[in-house]
Amino acid sequence: MDSLFDSAAEEAHKSQEPLAVRMRPRGLDEVIGQRHLLGSGTPLRRLVESEAPMSLFLWGPPGTGKTTLAYVVSNATKRRFVEVSAVSAGVKDVRAAIDQARRELGMTGRQTVLFVDEVHRFNKAQQDALLPAVENRWVTFIGATTENPFFSVISPLLSRSLLLTLEPLSDDDIRAVLERAVADPRGLAGRATLRADALDHLVRLAGGDARRSLTYLEAAALLADDVTVEVVEKAADKAAVRYDRQGDQHYDVISAFIKSMRGSDADAAVHYLARMVEAGEDPRFIARRIVIFASEDVGMADPTCLQVAVAAAQAVEFIGLPEGRINLTQAVIHCALAPKSNAVVKAIGAASDDVRRGLIGQVPGHLRDAHYPGAAKLGHGKGYKYPHDFEHGLVRQEYAPQELRERRYYEPTGHGAEARFAERWTKIRAFLRGESDPAGT
Repeated sequence: MDSLFDSAAEEAHKSQEPLAVRMRPRGLDEVIGQRHLLGSGTPLRRLVESEAPMSLFLWGPPGTGKTTLAYVVSNATKRRFVEVSAVSAGVKDVRAAIDQARRELGMTGRQTVLFVDEVHRFNKAQQDALLPAVENRWVTFIGATTENPFFSVISPLLSRSLLLTLEPLSDDDIRAVLERAVADPRGLAGRATLRADALDHLVRLAGGDARRSLTYLEAAALLADDVTVEVVEKAADKAAVRYDRQGDQHYDVISAFIKSMRGSDADAAVHYLARMVEAGEDPRFIARRIVIFASEDVGMADPTCLQVAVAAAQAVEFIGLPEGRINLTQAVIHCALAPKSNAVVKAIGAASDDVRRGLIGQVPGHLRDAHYPGAAKLGHGKGYKYPHDFEHGLVRQEYAPQELRERRYYEPTGHGAEARFAERWTKIRAFLRGESDPAGT
């Protein structure tokens, strides 16, 4: 009688679980997508087919199946499954989970899958607490992260683990997930009808996130048995922007943003700007990137670009959002359409390389500071020629250390306004090196 009661209670509990949880695959053959990880002979297949514990990281966007794969590994290998959330767990929780896994292994021989969701949120001390379990193989450790683990995971832990990269699910994958959920007894069991155009709408809203698609489907099915586009729109009032300010999307989108401006595609650059703003990215971070870009990728080809970028940054500080996005957009369009030159960043890069290599030399005596007592006795400043006392504001004298006299750092392009600076710099450089007279400058 008790077993019947327990079984009924378990079924009742399962019926209360979210649709995304109920539809979680029970084996690798039920997993949709990630074909590059599931083929014969792949590390994941070997893990499932082997009894040996191992450690791995699953890196990918939200809703691509990281938790699902960890659960499937545990289920398929009959290993105990323990999930720890890095959002709420501390070192004490991690150590308690590991100690329990060791006891289970010692007493029954049963292995444990220790799954740490959002492992990138663990600090160094918390990640260090995982190392003994990984090194001694007390557990099969699986860490899930949306952030690039090379930025967020300590190297000792990463070097002892296999890294598997999950790809965003395709539209066909999401469609298959939804169709299965409608028909499967664990899902809606045919209790709702999903119209074809509503299915297409759900696929579009999902943005490659299976969990999101199932969440929207479940909400829509609660509103009506006949799920139409209108019902879906009510259930999913506004599609969330798939962008994690603390995750890998942060790096990908800002990278695309910079590269679009560099490639002079104003439309693409404005798109990525809108994507960041709508996702709640700090506008000051965006403004800082634009200011850097103005010198790094435009520089002297359009000196006004830096002025516009700095003004936009100040405007954002002054008025904030949402109005500040207009100022940012103006700066982005200016930067995208400006002629490009990386001569400025190449100049400081080349000079810094020389300094790091020890190519420094002595500051010429006539350029040294002569304002403090005793400097004159050392010969500091002796023979210095004040350029303003000479025609054209130029005078021939040594400025660089002798060892660097022939080094050339600023190599201007012929793009935009830099063409004028290139012409002037060529004449000045020739004059300073005694190759022409001052009249030519």
